[in-house]
Amino acid sequence: MKLDGQCLRLSIFIGESARLHGKPVYQLIVERARQEGLAGATAWRAMLGFGANSRLHTDKILRLSEDLPVIIEIIDAEEKIQRFAPLLDELIGEGLVTMEPVRVVAYRANPEKYFQTHA
Repeated sequence: MKLDGQCLRLSIFIGESARLHGKPVYQLIVERARQEGLAGATAWRAMLGFGANSRLHTDKILRLSEDLPVIIEIIDAEEKIQRFAPLLDELIGEGLVTMEPVRVVAYRANPEKYFQTHA
Protein backbone atom coordinates (compact mmCIF):
# COMPACT_ATOMS: atom_id res chain seq x y z
CA MET A 1 0.00 0.00 0.00
CA LYS A 2 1.31 3.43 -0.89
CA LEU A 3 0.80 6.24 1.56
CA ASP A 4 2.46 9.62 1.28
CA GLY A 5 1.77 13.31 1.26
CA GLN A 6 -1.28 14.85 2.92
CA CYS A 7 -3.25 12.43 5.10
CA LEU A 8 -5.35 12.56 8.26
CA ARG A 9 -4.51 11.38 11.76
CA LEU A 10 -7.44 10.02 13.72
CA SER A 11 -6.72 10.05 17.46
CA ILE A 12 -8.99 8.29 19.93
CA PHE A 13 -8.62 8.83 23.68
CA ILE A 14 -10.43 6.31 25.89
CA GLY A 15 -10.01 4.54 29.22
CA GLU A 16 -8.15 1.26 29.40
CA SER A 17 -11.06 -0.38 31.25
CA ALA A 18 -13.60 0.36 28.46
CA ARG A 19 -15.06 -2.95 27.29
CA LEU A 20 -17.56 -4.05 24.66
CA HIS A 21 -18.69 -7.67 24.32
CA GLY A 22 -16.03 -8.60 26.90
CA LYS A 23 -13.10 -7.21 24.87
CA PRO A 24 -11.09 -4.02 25.40
CA VAL A 25 -12.42 -1.24 23.20
CA TYR A 26 -8.89 -0.24 22.12
CA GLN A 27 -8.40 -3.77 20.78
CA LEU A 28 -11.72 -3.69 18.94
CA ILE A 29 -10.82 -0.35 17.32
CA VAL A 30 -7.43 -1.60 16.09
CA GLU A 31 -8.96 -4.85 14.81
CA ARG A 32 -11.73 -2.93 13.03
CA ALA A 33 -9.20 -0.57 11.42
CA ARG A 34 -7.32 -3.61 10.10
CA GLN A 35 -10.54 -5.18 8.78
CA GLU A 36 -11.39 -1.94 7.00
CA GLY A 37 -8.00 -1.93 5.25
CA LEU A 38 -6.51 1.14 6.91
CA ALA A 39 -2.76 1.67 6.67
CA GLY A 40 -2.11 0.99 10.36
CA ALA A 41 -3.21 1.67 13.92
CA THR A 42 -1.31 1.98 17.17
CA ALA A 43 -2.65 1.87 20.72
CA TRP A 44 -0.66 2.72 23.79
CA ARG A 45 -1.25 3.25 27.49
CA ALA A 46 -0.53 6.66 28.94
CA MET A 47 1.11 7.27 32.32
CA LEU A 48 -1.12 10.11 33.44
CA GLY A 49 -4.21 11.92 32.24
CA PHE A 50 -7.73 13.18 32.83
CA GLY A 51 -10.73 13.65 30.61
CA ALA A 52 -14.20 15.14 30.60
CA ASN A 53 -14.94 13.96 34.15
CA SER A 54 -11.68 15.55 35.45
CA ARG A 55 -10.71 12.39 37.38
CA LEU A 56 -6.94 11.93 37.41
CA HIS A 57 -5.73 8.55 36.15
CA THR A 58 -2.12 7.69 36.96
CA ASP A 59 0.29 4.78 37.01
CA LYS A 60 1.91 5.97 40.27
CA ILE A 61 2.39 3.05 42.63
CA LEU A 62 0.57 4.75 45.55
CA ARG A 63 -2.46 5.53 43.39
CA LEU A 64 -2.50 2.68 40.91
CA SER A 65 -5.29 3.18 38.42
CA GLU A 66 -7.03 0.33 36.68
CA ASP A 67 -8.28 2.76 34.06
CA LEU A 68 -5.23 4.43 32.54
CA PRO A 69 -5.74 6.55 29.43
CA VAL A 70 -5.27 4.74 26.13
CA ILE A 71 -4.59 6.56 22.88
CA ILE A 72 -5.22 4.95 19.50
CA GLU A 73 -3.83 6.68 16.43
CA ILE A 74 -4.65 5.83 12.85
CA ILE A 75 -3.12 7.62 9.86
CA ASP A 76 -4.36 7.16 6.33
CA ALA A 77 -5.74 9.02 3.31
CA GLU A 78 -8.47 11.51 4.16
CA GLU A 79 -11.25 9.59 2.41
CA LYS A 80 -10.42 6.36 4.28
CA ILE A 81 -10.31 8.10 7.67
CA GLN A 82 -13.58 9.94 6.94
CA ARG A 83 -15.21 6.63 6.02
CA PHE A 84 -13.87 4.88 9.16
CA ALA A 85 -14.64 7.58 11.75
CA PRO A 86 -18.43 7.02 11.91
CA LEU A 87 -17.82 3.34 12.76
CA LEU A 88 -16.39 4.49 16.09
CA ASP A 89 -19.88 5.45 17.29
CA GLU A 90 -20.73 1.78 17.78
CA LEU A 91 -17.49 1.13 19.72
CA ILE A 92 -16.94 4.16 21.95
CA GLY A 93 -19.19 5.02 24.88
CA GLU A 94 -17.10 7.86 26.26
CA GLY A 95 -13.85 9.44 25.21
CA LEU A 96 -12.45 11.95 22.76
CA VAL A 97 -11.94 11.61 19.00
CA THR A 98 -9.90 14.12 16.99
CA MET A 99 -8.75 14.45 13.39
CA GLU A 100 -5.92 16.52 12.10
CA PRO A 101 -3.96 16.80 8.87
CA VAL A 102 -0.53 15.19 8.77
CA ARG A 103 2.13 14.93 6.10
CA VAL A 104 3.41 11.39 5.61
CA VAL A 105 7.08 11.39 4.68
CA ALA A 106 7.68 7.62 4.62
CA TYR A 107 5.53 4.52 5.02
CA ARG A 108 7.37 1.30 4.30
CA ALA A 109 7.31 -2.37 5.16
CA ASN A 110 10.01 -4.95 4.66
CA PRO A 111 8.09 -8.17 3.97
CA GLU A 112 11.27 -10.24 4.06
CA LYS A 113 11.75 -9.27 7.71
CA TYR A 114 8.51 -11.00 8.67
CA PHE A 115 9.23 -14.22 6.80
CA GLN A 116 12.83 -14.85 7.87
CA THR A 117 13.52 -17.95 9.92
CA HIS A 118 16.19 -18.09 12.55
CA ALA A 119 18.69 -20.94 12.33
